[in-house]
Amino acid sequence: MSFSCFPTLHAVRQWSNVPFLTVPLARAHGKSFAHRSELRQAKRIVVKLGSAVVTRGDECGLALGRLASIVEQVAMLQNQGREMMIVTSGAVAFGKQRLRHEILLSQSVRQALHSGQNQLKDMSLPVLEARACAAAGQSGLMALYEAMFTQYSTCTAQILVTNLDFHDDQKRRNLNSTLHELLRMNIVPIINTNDAVVPPPEPNSDLQGVISIKDNDSLAARLAVEMRADLLIALSDVEGLYDSPPGTDDAKLLDTFYPGDQQSITYGTKSRVGIGGMEAKVCVQAHCVKAALWALQGGTSVVIANGTHPKVTGHVITDIVEGKKVGTFFSEVKPAGPTVEQQTDMARTAGRTLASLLPEQRSEIIYALADLLTEKREEILSANKKDLEFAINSGRMPASMLKRLSLSPSKLNSLAIGLRQIAVSSQDSVGRVLRRTRVANNLDLEQITVPIGVLLVIFESRPDCLPQVSALAIASGNALLLKGGKEAANTNRILHELAQEALSVHNVRDAIQLVSTREEVEDLCRLEKMIDLIIPRGSSQLVRDIQRAAKGIPVLGHSEGICHVYVDHEASIDKVLKIVRDSKCDYPAACNAMETLLVHRDVLRTPLFDQIIDMLRTEQVKIHAGPRFASYLTFSPSEVKSLRTEYGDLECCIEVVDSMQEAVDHIHKYGSSHTDVIITENEETAEQFLQLVDSACVFWNASSRFADGYRFGLGAEVGISTARIHARGPVGLEGLLTTKWVLRGDGQTAADFSEQGSMKFLHENLPVAQPLTGQRTSN
Repeated sequence: MSFSCFPTLHAVRQWSNVPFLTVPLARAHGKSFAHRSELRQAKRIVVKLGSAVVTRGDECGLALGRLASIVEQVAMLQNQGREMMIVTSGAVAFGKQRLRHEILLSQSVRQALHSGQNQLKDMSLPVLEARACAAAGQSGLMALYEAMFTQYSTCTAQILVTNLDFHDDQKRRNLNSTLHELLRMNIVPIINTNDAVVPPPEPNSDLQGVISIKDNDSLAARLAVEMRADLLIALSDVEGLYDSPPGTDDAKLLDTFYPGDQQSITYGTKSRVGIGGMEAKVCVQAHCVKAALWALQGGTSVVIANGTHPKVTGHVITDIVEGKKVGTFFSEVKPAGPTVEQQTDMARTAGRTLASLLPEQRSEIIYALADLLTEKREEILSANKKDLEFAINSGRMPASMLKRLSLSPSKLNSLAIGLRQIAVSSQDSVGRVLRRTRVANNLDLEQITVPIGVLLVIFESRPDCLPQVSALAIASGNALLLKGGKEAANTNRILHELAQEALSVHNVRDAIQLVSTREEVEDLCRLEKMIDLIIPRGSSQLVRDIQRAAKGIPVLGHSEGICHVYVDHEASIDKVLKIVRDSKCDYPAACNAMETLLVHRDVLRTPLFDQIIDMLRTEQVKIHAGPRFASYLTFSPSEVKSLRTEYGDLECCIEVVDSMQEAVDHIHKYGSSHTDVIITENEETAEQFLQLVDSACVFWNASSRFADGYRFGLGAEVGISTARIHARGPVGLEGLLTTKWVLRGDGQTAADFSEQGSMKFLHENLPVAQPLTGQRTSN
């Protein structure tokens, strides 16, 4: 496999044969970070700014906006207590701008005196010598950095070095001492090669155990190792390393590069600007990669990333330090299993095979999984016990989450029953004909159901979610990527093994993958080219975070479950007490639990209202008064801070409304379009409520807790959606399907149906009960 940063000039080198990558002697072997998530621990950081990052597109002058955002990030990290160093390019470009200005000014004066203004447009600039440009630009570049950092109360110091400074032991010790002293005083050193005096390069000048300073890439690597830096961030105008030349169809950006596992590296062309420390760059990206590998051997972690992209420049450095997937991370530790990208590819391939199975074959897999839940019950409960003990001993998990985490024999039995319901319903799911149209003679069109593709389900402390979602994915022919909470790691692991064992019945084991690597949820949400739908199962905060992060992937779910129960003035006392108690107290942490009780004003100061309050107090429900309800009371309970609150506990808000219509208006203003209930004996009022309330689930004289896929007879659900398109409410098997159009013709063309054509459209609706000839039937 080859690795490239640019698609041109390929020069293949063997990892073991590159003299540039000799082990550094200046520092004893350190230990670089093995995973991106560990980068948060980086204390000492070197940021290398390539010429393309610092300079404008016209290669004359600095990219001030880009530079300002980089300075802001470095200053922020410095103020967090980290030790930041910058290795910068830009002196040549800055000097070129100054010298061009001076030359143009001088030429314009002379030509104005001798030739008149008409000759100004014919002026040509001489080729500027790079060393002169560097000499003219160094002071201005440093003054700019100093002015920018001053805005953040951060001091800077300039250090100019040459390759010879690293060949002299005394000079190296002096440089090391100076840098340490500056860092001790909380000053940001800004380092650059002294391009005004540096001599031409010597071929193959790398010494044993050291790296020659050929450019700012090698300078940054050398300094990072000399200073025992934890992290080197190399910013240029490329995204990172690719598995083939970028721009080709199959090129993929490498998230992590493991040097010892690769045989060759393909390098690209030199950068568009800069002079590489006044030394010729046969290929800047070769230097960049080599410098990164050398630093990695010296114990410094490295990330190569794009510092010029307008959408990410403002947070690229901080994102890297936070462990987000930006650029290519160099690691010497290769994970034992496949990467999440490889898992997704495996799942998609196996998922397509799963979708092509006969309906009864998919049902057999689900039946097998249901049987395994019963047969392997003791193993499952044993793994779950380990998770529970760890969670309890940690003391950080609330009782409601512990309840979700816990499995029991009865829960496993219920799961098995639900899975068998799914197996029955899956018989006519994939490939079902929804519509048939005879477009013209011998031209028939069908709309049929098909799987969505690859689903990513992220769930917290709910191990019972894994077999439910797995069964629904199998029934709908979808590939599945699962990311469970670490608090249920042992339980999730054995449940996933059982799911794969069931899938093996028809050789589609890889269709369901459990992500067990240290992938951050936000990083998973960026795989828009690999994942077709994200389904979050967890807290409202988790759902909101995923909805924000998944900008290119649809998210099916709801961020809040603010459910209302409205007690009409014509409600039955018995029904009110039963429904309100169940809606709030049956499972307060559920998303379909009541959070706000709306009461018609005529119910106040009646025995019914007194009984409601007594019941809630008996159940130890903490009551918060809405503004109108509080106004009716002399001594009211705590007034609600917000009418748009999901308590998720034995708490609720009570508010007063004047009518059913006002209750509907309140629900639309403060609700989350999840589940809302009316309790009344007036059928006309109830029907109006059912029609007017714009929520995923609207009930009459029934508990809000019925908003559940199992209770709806869906067998199980992947979640409850409050979206306006595709699936809404409890999402079961049907919500995991989409459609495609199949057209069967006999050589027809669009031209045949034009004004001059010989054919006419029929657009005749055909019955869907019988499939067309050759179409597989569904049982």
